[in-house]
Amino acid sequence: MPAKIPATVVTGFLGAGKTTLIRHLLDNAKGKRIALVINEFGDLGVDGGILKGCGIESCRDEDVVELSNGCICCTVADDFIPTMEKLLDRDEPVDHIVIETSGLALPQPLIRAFNWPGISTRVTVDGVVTVVDGKAVAEGRFAHDIAAIDAQRAADDGLDHETPLSELFEDQIAAADMIVVNKTDLLGAEEAEALAAKLKAEARGGVQVVRASMGALPVEVLLGQGAAAEADMEARHEVHHHHHHDDDEDDHHDAEHHHGHDEFESFVVTRAEVADRDAFAEQVAEVIRAHDILRLKGFVAVAGKPMRLTLQAVGPRVDTHFDRPFGTDARETRLVVIGEAGLDRAAIEAALAA
Repeated sequence: MPAKIPATVVTGFLGAGKTTLIRHLLDNAKGKRIALVINEFGDLGVDGGILKGCGIESCRDEDVVELSNGCICCTVADDFIPTMEKLLDRDEPVDHIVIETSGLALPQPLIRAFNWPGISTRVTVDGVVTVVDGKAVAEGRFAHDIAAIDAQRAADDGLDHETPLSELFEDQIAAADMIVVNKTDLLGAEEAEALAAKLKAEARGGVQVVRASMGALPVEVLLGQGAAAEADMEARHEVHHHHHHDDDEDDHHDAEHHHGHDEFESFVVTRAEVADRDAFAEQVAEVIRAHDILRLKGFVAVAGKPMRLTLQAVGPRVDTHFDRPFGTDARETRLVVIGEAGLDRAAIEAALAA
């Protein structure tokens, strides 16, 4: 069986910053070929145009597919599934699929659709990323421009759910593997910190909450989450069972969108070989939990084993496998740590080397 193609579902209200986040991802794809499925919506459908004209080689014109029949969660069978099949049937498969839902779409029916025969063996939900407008949520609203969302709702003939925004927001949080608190440049540091902590408390255990401004997230944090979300729907319970729809945005403060990565940092930790593979994996998971590390990956030398051990962690979920002999390479353990800025590097190095 060829490996399943990973798909990332991006959800969040109109104006939260979904388009900006995706644009940044495409600009920094480092040679990955990414297909984009956009749940276009009515006259607000500007995203396709923005992204189609993006001239980024990782995203060719034929890689941008628009679903124009309104709400993605209401048209799963007749719109979404055929679109996915067409993408998966291409001669030259893409490396990753990014699906941008309209802000009013319920994420759960869409994730469930990945279990459909026909696509379930060929694609998997790598992660559900929910983008929230940090400024609006901190002020007790869900979105910056409620009027624009109401207009979006009114324009969608196919929308068969009148979900209150508060419930929709809860659904987006319940479905998420990662919550991106965007526009934190408009909040004070303490306010951003408090909001991130509050959302983390409301989300499922193990969900990563990250702060960003201008949607600038390191690609290796956004992609490769390996969540297989479609396989654990029970955990992502819906708040309600009536129906709903959505579209996306444009952040108007598009200052210099290159200032992005000061919110994140990464560094390398090296150490001598480890005595026991499983004990070390558990040690790594503990360090990740203690320091809220987002990603940790690298190679480990295990005493008495000629093969090097590949280690990859998304949050505290650590995967390891032996990949190849060290050969002439130095037998050392080399781990890259990625997290939000302000990691206690000395403490992390000491804990990993212990």
